Amino acid sequence: MIVTERLILRRPRLADVPELFEFLGDPKAMQFTHVDRSLKECRRRVAVHEWRRRRDGYAPWTAELKESNRVIGWGGLYDDPFDPGWGVELGYYFHPDAWGKGFGSELTTAALQEADEALKLPKVAAFARRENTASRRLLEKAGFTLVRYVPEMERFYFERLRK
Repeated sequence: MIVTERLILRRPRLADVPELFEFLGDPKAMQFTHVDRSLKECRRRVAVHEWRRRRDGYAPWTAELKESNRVIGWGGLYDDPFDPGWGVELGYYFHPDAWGKGFGSELTTAALQEADEALKLPKVAAFARRENTASRRLLEKAGFTLVRYVPEMERFYFERLRK
C-alpha cells in the first residue's frame, strides 16, 4: 500500500470490482481506451492483473480517497497481459467525478517513484490518444518523452527513463 497526500493506493480486492466497474465499464469515462462490457469482464481484468502482480511484482492499484475510502480510480505500473510486448507501462483510469483534480498526477508520481526506487526499472512506457490532451499533458509533465505515433493503436507512445 502507498499513501499519498489524498489517496490510498492498494491492491485491488474482488469486492472493489463493482465500484471499479462504475468507471471501467463506462464508455464516457473510458472513451480513450478499453471499456469493460460487463462486471464479469471487469472482474477478469482485475484478476489477471493481480496474477501478474504475483509474477512481476507490480500491477495497477485501486485508488481510494483517504478522506472517505471511496474508490475513484485504478492504475499504476503493469506489463499489459492483454496487449503484451510493450514492456512496463503506466496507466490510470478515474471516475469522471475525479477528473481535473490532480489525482492522475498524484498516482503517476507514486508509480514512478515505485518504478525508480523500489523496482529499479530502466524505463516506463505510456500511451495516449491524440485527442486525450489531458493525459498527454500529464505524461509530459511527469517527464515522459513522446517517441512516436503508433497508427495501428491510434495512440502516441511515450517513454520515461529512470532518474
